[in-house]
Amino acid sequence: MNKLDVPKLWTSQINEAVKTAQQNSEGAYSTDQSYEELRAAYCQERVFWNEGGPEMERTVNTVIPTRHGEIPVRLYFPTATARVQPQPLIVFTHGGGWVLGNPDTHDRMTRILAKESGAVLASVDYTLAPEAKYPQPVEETVDVIRFLQANAQQWNLCSTDISLAGDSGGAHIALASYFMLRDAGVDVSGIRSLLLFYGWYGLQDSASARLMGGWWDGLTREDFQYYKNLAIAGEHEYGKPYIDLLSNDMAQAMPPAYVMAAELDPLIDDSKALVAMLEANNKLVKFDVVPGVIHAFLHYSKMVDAATEALAHAARFQRRHTATK
Repeated sequence: MNKLDVPKLWTSQINEAVKTAQQNSEGAYSTDQSYEELRAAYCQERVFWNEGGPEMERTVNTVIPTRHGEIPVRLYFPTATARVQPQPLIVFTHGGGWVLGNPDTHDRMTRILAKESGAVLASVDYTLAPEAKYPQPVEETVDVIRFLQANAQQWNLCSTDISLAGDSGGAHIALASYFMLRDAGVDVSGIRSLLLFYGWYGLQDSASARLMGGWWDGLTREDFQYYKNLAIAGEHEYGKPYIDLLSNDMAQAMPPAYVMAAELDPLIDDSKALVAMLEANNKLVKFDVVPGVIHAFLHYSKMVDAATEALAHAARFQRRHTATK
């Protein structure tokens, strides 16, 4: 009721991708099922979309100690250059409403970003909700970042050339991790850029959330509340700074930020608000709105050219602000 007719507005390639997703796994995003069933359906639906894509020189699966125990991390090395000289690092946190996903569900996306940037990419398999409530996934990611910095020589990484990246809920974790590091008094000068893809940053209501979201993206207002109920202890937590990221002080140190939004995404107003706050504080930010696409379109690079192009734009931004030339 009173919503935009999003299917009439999306591109022909998005239309084909959505049709294919429905044929492969209709109802995969339905929140009328347990989170265990939703997780399994999500993982199965993603198998098709992660086929193909760029090959890595090598991929290393490891575990990294955190205050909450060991966390699996997958390191993507796009070229052999890391064998001979220190390389920049992208720490990537996957989306999935904090409840779904893992490095496998985002494998093609992260391989493209690694290949286009030339950087080593660490995909963090943080603990999902409801097993972990906020801010545990942020704390785990912060500990992974600090461990990789402290042990950069082990993988021939440049400890002062790190980008934090993520999509959707993972973009929230990436930005929250930066704020947590900064608040802890850690030297954040080695964080060279933020790469944030269609994230939620704290708005509890917005025009875009009311106008968009449906069966095609699993992001009706009721769907989103389902995820928040699993990931956050209660509404009394909503205003806390590692949940409401827009309440953090943007006037303090902030790295250059690449903020990508999908035109037909119910979360686009979060990106607009974040960009406006960064610009108001004279911070370096590039805002790209990809026309005619929906939330989570980066998964569809197998069929949607705009997905690969958008990741290439993010990689270009990362390279522009890298310390490792």
